[in-house]
Amino acid sequence: MTPAARYALDSAEDIVGYTTYVRLAGALRPEQRVHASDNRQELERARTALDLAASGRRVVVVSSGDPGIFAMASAVLEVLDQEANPAWDAVSLDIVPGLTAAQVVASRVGAPLGHDFCVLSLSDNLKPWALIERRIEYAIAADLVLALYNPGSQARPWQIKRALELLLQLRAPTTPVVLGRDVGRVDETTQIVTLAEVNPEQIDMRTTLIIGSSQTRRFTRADGEAWVYTPRCYPDLTADA
Repeated sequence: MTPAARYALDSAEDIVGYTTYVRLAGALRPEQRVHASDNRQELERARTALDLAASGRRVVVVSSGDPGIFAMASAVLEVLDQEANPAWDAVSLDIVPGLTAAQVVASRVGAPLGHDFCVLSLSDNLKPWALIERRIEYAIAADLVLALYNPGSQARPWQIKRALELLLQLRAPTTPVVLGRDVGRVDETTQIVTLAEVNPEQIDMRTTLIIGSSQTRRFTRADGEAWVYTPRCYPDLTADA
């Protein structure tokens, strides 16, 4: 959490958010009002927050990571754009940046996002799986490092398996893969494996994967642990051999 986000939380009169994320936001003052709801009620939360703000309250909408990446900033703006409500016109809206999971996972092992990369969510709640699969194929063809969010759940365990099948078809089995679970939280774990070693059974919604490109490197540190990085400069693939 950034200092700016902490300040926004401390300054708010009303806290609106998914129950789990509100709890993870840390200590709140007794006089702050909490409006917690289920994970899939994003648009309802946005309306609630805007209504409260329009009434003169100072409101914070809680997100995990960065609010603009697979999170609540988009939902709030969608409601503002799609629903004409004159009362909301006077609301002053600030998007307070945070650290998204891919950045935190990357920082634990080095700099795997040091060159061009692609961030994809494997959740098909808001888009069809066929589109997700096509985007994975395009990202592989472009030789981009991939950061995968929402990779697996009990309701859809097959999706991460299919994504790994696609990756193994076009990317070397020795490609470095970073698995970060609960990053930034008390039970955080980070693991570096190869693409061939990834076990889908160990991946859930609290896991973020970073799959290296053809240029991503892994080397052993002096303490026996490993660094993973993607060089900032690619070789000239158009040069004569």
